Amino acid sequence: MPPAAPQPELLFYDGHCGLCHRTVKFVLRHDRPGNAFRFAPLQGPTFQARVPAERRAGLPDSIIVLTAEGALLARSDAFLHILRRLCGGWGVPAGIIAVIPRPVRDAVYDFIARIRYRIFGRRDDVCPVTSPELRARFDP
Repeated sequence: MPPAAPQPELLFYDGHCGLCHRTVKFVLRHDRPGNAFRFAPLQGPTFQARVPAERRAGLPDSIIVLTAEGALLARSDAFLHILRRLCGGWGVPAGIIAVIPRPVRDAVYDFIARIRYRIFGRRDDVCPVTSPELRARFDP
């Protein structure tokens, strides 16, 4: 019996962030089989329903991954996890970045998160513009 395909994990993103929209499009492009992630904005009902309020407290407002095991990954841990699940050899740079101590990785992540609206802009629409077949991978 062949191994089961991995279940898509939930990638929550700031729906108003231009950098987050670009990140979602990057993941869509490199998740060719389409089974690594489903997407939902942090501002939507899916995030509210899937992540209890006490777990939402203290999470950053950028990229969050809810793994198949129920772990919530944030900051650089989420970024590395995303890279490891993508096609095309993205696990190699993830492995290299992972040797950097988490406090340093998170400090860089937090710096970029603080300036992301100034550099990449703020969006009114909470979902990136994608083709109709890719829209099926988004939850509200």
